[in-house]
Amino acid sequence: MEQRIKAILEKDNYNVYDMQEIVRILRSENGCPWDKVQTHSSIKKDMIEEAYEVADAIDCCSAEMLREELGDVMLQAVFHSVIEEEKGVFTLDDVADELCKKLIVRHPHVFGDVQADTVDKVLTNWDAIKKQTKGQETYTDTLESVPKNFPALMRAQKLGKRAARAGIDFETEDEIFSLIKTALSDIAVSKSEERKPTSEIADLLMLVTALARKNDVDCEEALADCCKEFITRFSQLEKSGRELKDIGANELYSY
Repeated sequence: MEQRIKAILEKDNYNVYDMQEIVRILRSENGCPWDKVQTHSSIKKDMIEEAYEVADAIDCCSAEMLREELGDVMLQAVFHSVIEEEKGVFTLDDVADELCKKLIVRHPHVFGDVQADTVDKVLTNWDAIKKQTKGQETYTDTLESVPKNFPALMRAQKLGKRAARAGIDFETEDEIFSLIKTALSDIAVSKSEERKPTSEIADLLMLVTALARKNDVDCEEALADCCKEFITRFSQLEKSGRELKDIGANELYSY
């Protein structure tokens, strides 16, 4: 162990395999008490959080911040790989091998003789190949493959997109508006009956994701931007000198 630590400390620059070795050391018998007891489940949310921090770095247009956050995401990939390596299931090299093979298979227009001169054609081929390689026999299988851990708004829009690719979609936005009006009426009815309108509001949100998709709007990003603007608007109202309790919510929710 001492030799392994010494070899790491003597280096001036490190690569991804050094990262792997450091994680191995941290999880060894005489390593870090925290690191060596972690499991896939215990650090699952860390991967999600790190991915969001990468997104923040991109929004900040900071190369330094992006470099750091990408490193944290890489650490998560290495950490999970080392856990499986300890069990003799797969290694980091196996992860890289599978990824490279997948990229080659899903880009036959680059590594093969398939023609795909447009982005739409590339995506069509990608979906077909993905469906075949993942053993998805039905379109329902493609919907069920959308990760359940996605934020609900993101998942809803992606489900609608895959349903549309299967052939089920609104022909016009007026159809969506009509159903939105129905959903709003259903909410009013549930309230009049003193029922919690959970399913009715869920239906409304699902329809809004369809409307966003039809207008090429990313729901998750749009709402994130709106949340940012909401805070800015609230701050302006708070600094106005007026009593917040005297300010109507319509002022806060109107932009």
